[in-house]
Amino acid sequence: MLAAPVAFLTPLQVTRSFGNDVWRLTAIEITFAIGMMLGGIFMASWGGFKNKIHTMTLASLIIGACTFALGIIPVFWIYLIIMGVVGLAMPIFNTPSTVLLQEKVEGDLLGRVFGVLGMISTSMMPLGMLVFGPISDIIKIEWLLIGTGLLLFIQGFFLLGSKVLIEAGKPISKDASE
Repeated sequence: MLAAPVAFLTPLQVTRSFGNDVWRLTAIEITFAIGMMLGGIFMASWGGFKNKIHTMTLASLIIGACTFALGIIPVFWIYLIIMGVVGLAMPIFNTPSTVLLQEKVEGDLLGRVFGVLGMISTSMMPLGMLVFGPISDIIKIEWLLIGTGLLLFIQGFFLLGSKVLIEAGKPISKDASE
């Protein structure tokens, strides 16, 4: 839900803050998409830290810091770079989280788990827009990005603070998999 402002309100913010030129809206979408592709290539070549939770934490901290930055950056080309870094960080979070579920959930339940996860994640964005959309007409989008960016950044540390998650994120030993 905290990702809703960066996901859906940034085009409105660009229109309000930088101008309603179509090329600007196109540029943020293309930059985000290029960032995601580069993030996918990066994760395919690097693979992440040995503990998947550490990789997910890194991505959470990057996304939180970049969301915060999108609320304070006054120059459009810097804004585009930050948007690209947000896109880059998405696969850095999603890849280890998907692999972690595949490793830890029994094969019989995997489809159900991914189904429920998909329902939750797809319902959070519309719910986030239901909350943040009307608020964006009262509070500047920049302030919403600063606030949600801070919360996303702090949330990253909760991943590190969970002993259960840290243990689950450790690599599977070769003895256990044979």
